[in-house]
Amino acid sequence: MTAPRIFIDADACPVKDEVYRVAEGYGLKVFVVSNGWINTRRDPWIEQIVVDSGADVADDWIAERAGPGDIVVTQDIPLADRCLQAGAQALKSNGQPFTPDSIGSALAGRMVGEHLRSMGVATSGPPPFGPKDRSAFLQALDRAVVIAKRAVR
Repeated sequence: MTAPRIFIDADACPVKDEVYRVAEGYGLKVFVVSNGWINTRRDPWIEQIVVDSGADVADDWIAERAGPGDIVVTQDIPLADRCLQAGAQALKSNGQPFTPDSIGSALAGRMVGEHLRSMGVATSGPPPFGPKDRSAFLQALDRAVVIAKRAVR
């Protein structure tokens, strides 16, 4: 039996401390993956991974390792898709899960946004991150861990 692991796409992740709190409570390993050094807690169950700079290098590192029973925290839709295909769960920092049912429309929306921006159309970014998002994330991560623990039995 393998314990679930949590992978954080960490370069712009606002919920690292929440991940640490939940992971510590459940005794889970956390991989904090980024393109450069970031201040990370020094605990034996947290491993900081600094990958080479470049497009999708951190995403590739995570996608090559995440699998059934694992949880990936990311805002990156293509990374979430790759992780879902590998059997992992994927969560946004606001607690919204990426699911097999929702990932297709998320990918399509991303492509439309990229197309509009390439034509010079100004698009809005994500809404501001607030306390409700942090709370929703904690609840969603706790649910994801319960599901992950069932999956690895």
